[in-house]
Amino acid sequence: MVLYAVAMQVHAGEQKKKKGEYMKDRVVRLPGQPEVSFQQYAGYVTVNNKDGRALFYWLTEAAHSANSKPLVLWLNGGPGCSSVAYGASEEIGPFHINKTGATLYSNPYSWNKLANLLFLESPAGVGFSYTNTSSNLKDTGDKRTAEDSLAFLINWLAKFPQYKYREMYITGESYAGHYIPQLAKKIYLYNKGLSKPSINLKGFMVGNAVTDDYYDYLGTVNYWWSHAMISDQTYQSILRTCNFRLEDTSSTCNSFINYAMNNEFGNIDRYGIYTPTCGKSQSDGKKTIVRFKRSVLRRAGGYDPCSENYAEIYYNRADVQKALHANTTKIPYKWTACNDVVNVNWKDSDFSILPIYKELISSSALRIWLYSGDADSVVPVTATRFSIARLGLPVKIRWYPWYSAKQ
Repeated sequence: MVLYAVAMQVHAGEQKKKKGEYMKDRVVRLPGQPEVSFQQYAGYVTVNNKDGRALFYWLTEAAHSANSKPLVLWLNGGPGCSSVAYGASEEIGPFHINKTGATLYSNPYSWNKLANLLFLESPAGVGFSYTNTSSNLKDTGDKRTAEDSLAFLINWLAKFPQYKYREMYITGESYAGHYIPQLAKKIYLYNKGLSKPSINLKGFMVGNAVTDDYYDYLGTVNYWWSHAMISDQTYQSILRTCNFRLEDTSSTCNSFINYAMNNEFGNIDRYGIYTPTCGKSQSDGKKTIVRFKRSVLRRAGGYDPCSENYAEIYYNRADVQKALHANTTKIPYKWTACNDVVNVNWKDSDFSILPIYKELISSSALRIWLYSGDADSVVPVTATRFSIARLGLPVKIRWYPWYSAKQ
């Protein structure tokens, strides 16, 4: 009985110590925030001591029954774009930002009605996430991002033990079509060596996912043509000169792509072709110049194309950063929704994610859902259909119309 009592005291002491660790990250209230009933936490988790890499997270717990709701990790793409800017502040988070950047308002469609939402700014250099080794900003890629994200989860769960063994899902969009399956595979392999893994991954889903370079680009050009964004002549020229199976397309190919974007697209929001652009021109009079094999930054998300501007005002405020326990090392640059340096210098990018899907489908019990909106011309629904068709999966339920609130 004495031994049991001592053991209970030690266990209680450890639990109290662990609670003290995560309570330091509790967000009492954000500037301009409406009243809410749920808890929030934000701060840093170190993922690499040698280089001094630390990733910033923001957890918004479920509005009701948080202790029994699943954990959902959200990742945005780019590569180089912030999950705080897009996922949290424009899409599924509980707060959106008003136009002045002064206050927040409640998002009636927030996913934290159903789950605990964990937004991660990844890799280091994105948003508030940082590295003490400046060269990291120019030599990161898919491999390191997956490794650091796994290290984050392991260390984050050590800080938040109440989420160990909790049902978990990963979700996101765009270039997270790389991040999410790659991280899911890392977790799957990591868990195989454990009798009771603390990362209880049940599945993942990705919207408008970058999946396979060849079929994605073929599907993208098809979308441009089928939605009358480019002429027949330009469409045929692109198909004739662009070899999407190569790592880099030719200068001739890129010239036709740039001609289409600058002369035929018109002033549209490429991420939502039926929504208005922010201001007079999406490019502010500057011509778009791209290498087609370089992923295009995820700039717009949600119905207001200017939301990114509101986010950059809000998250650069000193009082907001203090409330979020962010920018504690005084990063020598402003918080931005996307980091161009990370994007342009992306080191490694898998040509195709299809082999990972094949492996996870055949050897794991993960639930996988890919979905696409039909107004995105950057990673369009045709790209998703072309890519996923290559898996050759049997159709169990035939195509049918899907409605939400009779729409």
